[in-house]
Amino acid sequence: MINFAEQNHSLEKCPALVLNADYRPLSYYPLSLWNWQDSVKSVFLDRVTIVSSYDRLIRSPSFNMKLPSVIALKNFIIPQTNPNFTRFNVFLRDRFTCQYCGSGEELTFDHLLPRSKGGQTNWDNVVTACSDCNVKKGGRLIQHCGMTLNHEPFQPSTEDLHKNGKNFPPNFLHKSWIDYLYWDVELEA
Repeated sequence: MINFAEQNHSLEKCPALVLNADYRPLSYYPLSLWNWQDSVKSVFLDRVTIVSSYDRLIRSPSFNMKLPSVIALKNFIIPQTNPNFTRFNVFLRDRFTCQYCGSGEELTFDHLLPRSKGGQTNWDNVVTACSDCNVKKGGRLIQHCGMTLNHEPFQPSTEDLHKNGKNFPPNFLHKSWIDYLYWDVELEA
């Protein structure tokens, strides 16, 4: 049976969740999604298996199929063990909260050992900070400005970032994705 509400959605609002060959998402945050064109092309090139579909048909003069909502790669991609050091990954490691006051507003990052004092821009010296705390700390060490750090910085693994990413679901989650996004969550009795 066709769900006419889904059938009338714009195709651009029908991305496919991409799973690795082990049926785990390639990425949680940002969620591994492909647009409908890439997912259909990959089906025709036999690079993916359709796991679930939308109640949405796509047609050509000689063919029609349900639009894939969940696809799994046929070849396993080995996940990167050490994620790149980026502003976004620092925020994700620190769960999008200031490591001094816990705020989630106006986030930036702060060097524990200021660059002016020889501090490096790396996983062990950079933390997420709100603008107010960053200005308050300035170019000083935290012990000289009366501030304390909620969590020590560390180099996260890709798995650490995936765990944190599960706490920040995207605005849109199709019902067919849920079993694959939270398959390792403890079930309620």
